[in-house]
Amino acid sequence: MSNPATPPAVGVLDERPPLTFPPGFLWGAATAAYQIEGAANEGGRTASIWDTFSHTEGRTVAGHTGDVACDHYHRLSDDVRLMAELGLKSYRFSVSWPRVQPGGSGPANAEGLDFYQRLVDELLANGIEPWLTLYHWDLPQELEDAGGWPARDTAARFADYSLLVADALGDRVKYWTTLNEPWCSAFLGYGSGVHAPGRSDGADAVRAGHHLMLGHGLAVQALRTAVPQAQLGVTVNLYPVTPASDSPGDVDAARRIDALANRFFLDPILRGAYPDDLVADLAKVTDFSHVHDGDLATISTPLDVVGVNYYSRHVVAAPIPGEQPEAYWRDQACWPGSEDVRFVTRGVPVTDMNWEIDAPGLVETLRRVHEEYTDLPLYVTENGSAFVDEVVEGQVDDVDRLAYFDAHLRASHEAISAGVPLRGYFAWSLMDNFEWAWGYTKRFGMIYVDYDKQTRIPKSSARWYAEVIRRNGLAAQ
Repeated sequence: MSNPATPPAVGVLDERPPLTFPPGFLWGAATAAYQIEGAANEGGRTASIWDTFSHTEGRTVAGHTGDVACDHYHRLSDDVRLMAELGLKSYRFSVSWPRVQPGGSGPANAEGLDFYQRLVDELLANGIEPWLTLYHWDLPQELEDAGGWPARDTAARFADYSLLVADALGDRVKYWTTLNEPWCSAFLGYGSGVHAPGRSDGADAVRAGHHLMLGHGLAVQALRTAVPQAQLGVTVNLYPVTPASDSPGDVDAARRIDALANRFFLDPILRGAYPDDLVADLAKVTDFSHVHDGDLATISTPLDVVGVNYYSRHVVAAPIPGEQPEAYWRDQACWPGSEDVRFVTRGVPVTDMNWEIDAPGLVETLRRVHEEYTDLPLYVTENGSAFVDEVVEGQVDDVDRLAYFDAHLRASHEAISAGVPLRGYFAWSLMDNFEWAWGYTKRFGMIYVDYDKQTRIPKSSARWYAEVIRRNGLAAQ
């Protein structure tokens, strides 16, 4: 389905005065280690929870795994060349914890670190700023066996791991993100179980969320000493949450989901406290005894930047007595204490993930973070869409994705005009990849990947984005 806000023809931005972005705006694209690297059993790498999960029958579509993925481990140079051809100013990638520190403890694996050193060096040689994410969901399986993120010790192990990476790359990497989307790690991994490690316990999910943030805070403190020149941040996935009506029940449903989706992480990290209403909502799930004295001070250790991942809006309603809630996600258990809230659809265009396309929600989200929480520089660290792509005569004309990017970049410009200190935008994703439990059935990339031949084809959206970067702006409307 085509987005009605059709952008200019591919590769052509007309000569009217463009919507220009601020000088130095950081144009980038993003990926994650398990989704693209492959080489799952090479170079001293050991299993992560996603290796175990994807190799467990019934966990991923068609039993797909990340064993090979995009084979980026062996095609690093070619992939960086593609980034340079697009004119990317920055590349956001994640480090595989079990590749760098097999088993999640002990010394660094030199062969694993060498891969990332080569990646960083090639990026810099091509004028591309490395943006490093320490954790994008690939917990070493041994740490999961010892309790995983619900166990407090995992936070300390994460801080130790961060120092191993800093020792190897701290002299060349300026931007460091501790966690990517801790909500997904906690509530999809330990609540609903639709993500690795596949556990389903609301109390475990809440504990996991806390210990992820504790690990973040400990890592920031460690990195402050190890790489004092670095720009340190965290990336959270945020959603505007809208009640389906102005009825008290729907309004309260929106408050509850906003607490779990957004304020569960924003408030401890940026305000040093959990929201009172969230604690009350979760009273039947946990007594918060896992929160120790000093934890929130550690979690709220000052940052330099904040990353926002944005994809869609949640529209919610109160439960209908006697009816089964309409599940937006595959399992409502990712909303502990609010499993009865209904996620409703509005009949607007959606992506292949069935996520509603809502560019104004990006403006709303960025303004909220800036106006209610922080004056820190903000970056859109992920924004993108899955659509069904076809190769026709060697080309992929992904007009829907192009329109999605166009609309959300206009929203980004609107946020900047409203005073939001937005400093950069990272398209998700650089290339098609292993889309977690959906395997290879969903394509988010600007570059098409033939998984059998491992060939790459830049899509129309890639060529269009390259022109946006060159112009540092969009055509006026």
